[in-house]
Amino acid sequence: MLRLKQLSSSRSVITLSSRLLFTKEDKVLLPTSIPTRLTSNRFLNFYEIGNKDAIEKERARLKDEMNRGYFADMAELKQHGGKIAAATKVIIPAMVAVKFPQLEVNYSDGTSFKLPITTFGSDDESMKADIPKATLMCLSFRATSQEMIDSWSVPFAEAFSGSEKVQLYEISFIESWLLSLTPIRKLLIRMLKKSKPQENDGVLQRRMAYAFGDHYYFRKELKILNLLTGYMLLLDKFGRIRWQGFGLATKDELSSLLSCTSLLLEEE
Repeated sequence: MLRLKQLSSSRSVITLSSRLLFTKEDKVLLPTSIPTRLTSNRFLNFYEIGNKDAIEKERARLKDEMNRGYFADMAELKQHGGKIAAATKVIIPAMVAVKFPQLEVNYSDGTSFKLPITTFGSDDESMKADIPKATLMCLSFRATSQEMIDSWSVPFAEAFSGSEKVQLYEISFIESWLLSLTPIRKLLIRMLKKSKPQENDGVLQRRMAYAFGDHYYFRKELKILNLLTGYMLLLDKFGRIRWQGFGLATKDELSSLLSCTSLLLEEE
């Protein structure tokens, strides 16, 4: 009986999460009528039904997501405009830097690849030469954060427009179970290709990429709680996070980002 209740609860979450709205900005927004986040797209498969650890893990996950809801995110956004913390002032030492979790994304042309692109696992010297020394990852989970992302990515692209060792990715997370289904995802990517062409001005491009599906554990690993704000992470050539920023960029924070990027370009 307990298992049936758990499965019923999971199905309810999946049904509600599939009602996410797709906006003009090619982002996903939760309807304001839903009081909690409800982004869980997972449910226990046949082999996990009898697995006690899997059930407990899923129960803890659902409790975590239910406790942190949409209205909590909105309250924070009204309080500080998405600036959940000040940006890093100086570069984070490599010895204590956290690695960016591997993430599979799609370009609007349908190409699938994994980020970050690093020197790890590559013995080919010619391939190592193409590895960027600095990569700015701009993470967006809702359309509300696009203005925040632009406040960082636009001046960053201008500052390093001539650099071949710098990369910039704007990644939109589409966690809706419905939109992540293969046929719908392909159709959606086709639409995105028409509406948002890649920007090709200069050597450095603002690469638009899309991450489909459930990213709960990815968010948990990076301690991402508020889905209405934007997250900016600067990675070195080993995929380590050496700087981070949130919300709208201030003049001083933008200066620290550009300075830390220049330092990464000088590292051997």
